[in-house]
Amino acid sequence: MNCYGALAAWYDTLTGDIPYGSFADFYEAEFAQNGGEFRLILDFCCGTGTLTVEMARRGYEMIAADQSAEMLMEARAKSSGLSIPPLFLQQSAQELDLYGTVDAAICSLDGVNYLPRQDFGEVLRRLHLFIRPGGLFIFDIKTPESLRALDGSVSVDEDDDVFCLWRADFDAEQQCLVYGMDLFEREGELWQRSGEEHVEYVYEEAFLRDALAEHGFTDVRFVHPGQWPDPGRVFVVSKRAFS
Repeated sequence: MNCYGALAAWYDTLTGDIPYGSFADFYEAEFAQNGGEFRLILDFCCGTGTLTVEMARRGYEMIAADQSAEMLMEARAKSSGLSIPPLFLQQSAQELDLYGTVDAAICSLDGVNYLPRQDFGEVLRRLHLFIRPGGLFIFDIKTPESLRALDGSVSVDEDDDVFCLWRADFDAEQQCLVYGMDLFEREGELWQRSGEEHVEYVYEEAFLRDALAEHGFTDVRFVHPGQWPDPGRVFVVSKRAFS
């Protein structure tokens, strides 16, 4: 089953409670704390581009990458009317290939958890190439505890025209949470069913610290913003070394 295929058209409808403005505020605070010279930003695993567009509206030049063509279609539709529209690239995180350097890279909503651990080093290698020295790499993850706590859970998201059923199972051997999803879309008097599977991998703090250091990222901080609505989410802030 594909990941973010049929779901792309309904993603924003089913996730209307995501505080994108708070994400953008957090990034801007980190930029200011690190000198404020941040204009060109890479948003990878950008999804439907809501955060990309929010950052563009705040005056940043944005490059946005995602491997899902369906998600990028939704993202491009949102960007019409912007004075400087983002550059959208259909690329997986493991295949990032930019035309030059950026001032910072961001990856939101546990996009890193979707990367198999064996691929994380290659992602960092590419980011080290494309983030300028002294630039930032900021991402957030779901904590290992929060992923394990979802084992066996079932949840439902619905709207007048869509019904989404999620089933979560934690694979202790592979250290990942597997989501099986059934999506029912209204078509007149009938409903069309489709399915997707999503996998999120556990990333421990020690693993992240070691991997970031090995690939030239320093000043690593794990940040739990106060009053954040999702206590299972932690932000990781790192700086691309000057060598």
